[in-house]
Amino acid sequence: MALVVQKFGGTSVADAARMQRVASRVAETRRAGNEVVVVVSAMGKTTDDLIALADRINAEPPAREMDMLLTAGERISMALLAMALDAEGIDAVSFTGSQAGILTDTAHGAAKITAITGERVRNALDDGTVVIVAGFQGVSPETREVTTLGRGGSDASAVALAAALGADVCEIYTDVDGVFTADPRVVPDARKLDEVTFEEMLELAAHGSRVLMARSVEFGRRFGIPIHVRSSFNDRAGTWVKESTMEQAIISGIAHDTSEAKVTVTDVPDTPGVAADLFELLAEESVNVDMIVQNVSSEGRTDISFTVPEEALSVAELVATRAREQLGAASVSVDAGIAKVSLVGAGMKTEPGVAARLFRA
Repeated sequence: MALVVQKFGGTSVADAARMQRVASRVAETRRAGNEVVVVVSAMGKTTDDLIALADRINAEPPAREMDMLLTAGERISMALLAMALDAEGIDAVSFTGSQAGILTDTAHGAAKITAITGERVRNALDDGTVVIVAGFQGVSPETREVTTLGRGGSDASAVALAAALGADVCEIYTDVDGVFTADPRVVPDARKLDEVTFEEMLELAAHGSRVLMARSVEFGRRFGIPIHVRSSFNDRAGTWVKESTMEQAIISGIAHDTSEAKVTVTDVPDTPGVAADLFELLAEESVNVDMIVQNVSSEGRTDISFTVPEEALSVAELVATRAREQLGAASVSVDAGIAKVSLVGAGMKTEPGVAARLFRA
């Protein structure tokens, strides 16, 4: 008997018909003799709708109350799926993140999982019950407050639960057939990968691939949990994400990200500590810096360019402008019209000419 953790995203449970389809898939897994834990996201655009509703009431709502509001979406999904499984003749019980023992730090809206106790989950599994857990949420043992896990939180919940319970596999069900060599909406002839390493998937996720978030892949790699990415809408084989693959491809995939912006600080003194001063100021304002390029020094002066999430551009520009005089820089410029294209593949380091082919494409 295997222990299988299955995660279903918002599109998979978007309405009653899709919820019943998910219930049939879960029931099939259970009837095959497996123990099953299911993690669900909010239905469809529920989270976006709740955010919009909160914004109409208060443009700057308290972070605690936003977490209380947003966790309602997953609670609706978990209860409805339990009802659908009951209609299938399958014993099921739903738990919130806190009831499942998902413990986090205190950061509302972007909490990190610190531990999973999982006692109630294990007890229910021992009774032969399918356990349904609300994704994207947990509880801080320090404050006893409900928290949300931020972007990719439901995937992180699923893989972390799989690790804590010693699951054999974590299946991530989504609206695509697996991990592709590029975004098939942009590149129609992109090829689906049968398998990809944790390392390569981490690179793809970090550079813009939306199939899996990096934090969930990191959980899988750290605890050795194979991740199986599949479509909720068919029975195709999907993509396995695991420690190693049969063959190292020259290029495993291409990721793109159009949600970044560039900030350039020009004519900075090329002395040790100047870059550290700049990035410490950005860190104090919680600005996440992705890529950093420093030009070759000329007469003791240089330019520093870096990218940030587009939504953080205004803060980053303000910080850099304020720091200009302190750093001894000449000016600050920004560019929101950029995109990042990343090639991922372990074979590139032994194959010359890859960069040339990229820039010819």
